[in-house]
Amino acid sequence: MISDQVNTEPNEGLWELRLYIAGQTPRSVAALTNLKKYCEEHLKGKYTIEVIDLLQQPQLAEGDQILAIPTLVKKVPEPIRKIIGDLSNEEKVLVGLDIRSTTKPQ
Repeated sequence: MISDQVNTEPNEGLWELRLYIAGQTPRSVAALTNLKKYCEEHLKGKYTIEVIDLLQQPQLAEGDQILAIPTLVKKVPEPIRKIIGDLSNEEKVLVGLDIRSTTKPQ
């Protein structure tokens, strides 16, 4: 398990993200790279990323009902959201995590 901790004020606006991967496959590496990029651009200083490698800890997949990998789980803020894949579509990831609204400004 790898954890990227970013210091912030105590839980104020903190985003808790968990990325499930299976080894260092190209899709897993791409998912983590993309996630870090989006977080730095849109959540700088307000996020934690926990990376769980299911090859090392397969029992952890059950808790979040992981059926495919890589899978990103947004734990906090609620609601809990899951995004499956390498996270290469930035717009879908930002909308899926509720970072960006689906409605366009008028």
